[in-house]
Amino acid sequence: MPNNNPSMVMSSFKDNFLGSSADWYKKTIIAFLIINPILWFSGLHFIAGWVLVLEFIFTLAMALKCYPLQPGGLLAIQAIVMGMTSPETLYHEVEQQLKVILLLVFMVAGIHFMRDLLLFTFTKILMKVRNKALLSFLFCFAGAFLSAFLDALTVTAVLISVGVGFYNVYHSVASGKKFDEDFDHSGDDGIHDYSRQDLEDFRGFLRSLIMHGAVGTALGGVCTLVGEPQNLLIAEKAGWEFMEFFYRMAPITMPTLAAGLLTCITLEFTGWFGYGQKLPDEVRSVLSEFDAEQEQKRTGRDKAALVIQAIVGLILIVALAKHVAEVGLIGLMVIVLLTAFNGVVEEHQIGHAFEEALPFTALIVVFFAIVAVIHDQHLFDPVTNAVLSMPLDSQPIVMFAANGLLSMISDNVFVATVYINEMAAALAAGDITREHFDVLAIAINTGTNLPSVATPNGQAAFLFLLTSALAPLIRLSYMKMVFMALPYTIVLSIVGGIAIMTVF
Repeated sequence: MPNNNPSMVMSSFKDNFLGSSADWYKKTIIAFLIINPILWFSGLHFIAGWVLVLEFIFTLAMALKCYPLQPGGLLAIQAIVMGMTSPETLYHEVEQQLKVILLLVFMVAGIHFMRDLLLFTFTKILMKVRNKALLSFLFCFAGAFLSAFLDALTVTAVLISVGVGFYNVYHSVASGKKFDEDFDHSGDDGIHDYSRQDLEDFRGFLRSLIMHGAVGTALGGVCTLVGEPQNLLIAEKAGWEFMEFFYRMAPITMPTLAAGLLTCITLEFTGWFGYGQKLPDEVRSVLSEFDAEQEQKRTGRDKAALVIQAIVGLILIVALAKHVAEVGLIGLMVIVLLTAFNGVVEEHQIGHAFEEALPFTALIVVFFAIVAVIHDQHLFDPVTNAVLSMPLDSQPIVMFAANGLLSMISDNVFVATVYINEMAAALAAGDITREHFDVLAIAINTGTNLPSVATPNGQAAFLFLLTSALAPLIRLSYMKMVFMALPYTIVLSIVGGIAIMTVF
């Protein structure tokens, strides 16, 4: 018989709210939902707006306690209901960022069908390169190079796929399972006692490699107009083609690229900020055995599939470099080609590829609701007005710093959109010259791309990594990412700032 006790029902409602999240977390979210209307209906609209932004950042910071979609979505729904923004403004933000949404839906899913080639390639690199500093350099450089022609989210999806592949291989063996045996890798209950320390060391090894690669996506993404979504908008407003964009950014981006790569090597040699962890010999042995077994088991069809993936990979790079279509549509092409020529024709096989991308896509749309509040409540206006009131020769470095700081706590695409539109309006009004507009556009692009590595919410690729299946496996939390990104943040901000002041 069902228990209809009212207290039991109420307790069940409490248990169901945000599921298995800690009680203190649930109470905090409820407190947020109570505080917001008090501030808003007291007439403190500007303060209420910034409180909402900080609350949303909190949900991102606690992503491993509860996926941010649910608590962040509740905050967004409340903001719309109270009138802090409107469904129309949110829809407009989604329209403006449709390219990003298409990229997430199709390109990330497309990479899923290239995972065999990626795991094959990176396993070979891992087996051949035993020097950790060199290996980290290669991951960072590869992230930068690929991001210059692809985009940071796509490259991060590659890193996630590789990291999960490596982790699952060793975790299976440490749990007494076979390489290809399907079981839950999220828990350590089945790990043999003698393998636990190696597993922890392996997690540290993967964390450092993935973070080097993720920072590399920012180093390369700032260089070209296809590297980051906001780069396309800035290039469109400035009228720059691919090579002109690269040349104009080069005086800032090339020194920061060199400084970033030097930082990568330095961190590995010093072991600071959680870097420097070596690959345990036992793990290397397992991965080597896995590689040998995969070679032995590889059939003619498997080899043909790898060839197809390599060919489609080249098509992908050329298509993106030439920008034959929007990135998301190219991703859809990748899905069609890889599934058609590699025999993936059942619906559930294709649907599995979207499992990683769609929750994050939903989270991005919720984030756009917070961005809509920022827009409607003019939360950035004081900063914008302060920058534009300064002497012209001071504006580039101030613009760089302001965009960097705001991107750390907001969305760098939104920040770049706001400021490039402001500068375009100032140019159209005759308040600044075309030459000065170009300088400010460079400052906006580099400001939103470089210092924003400080936090996961500053870079969409970092947030994607934080909320991916890989992050909990290797114990990569929000604060751990902030801590590991700190040396890069300091170096890239200083070198980028000095370059801005020197060149302009």
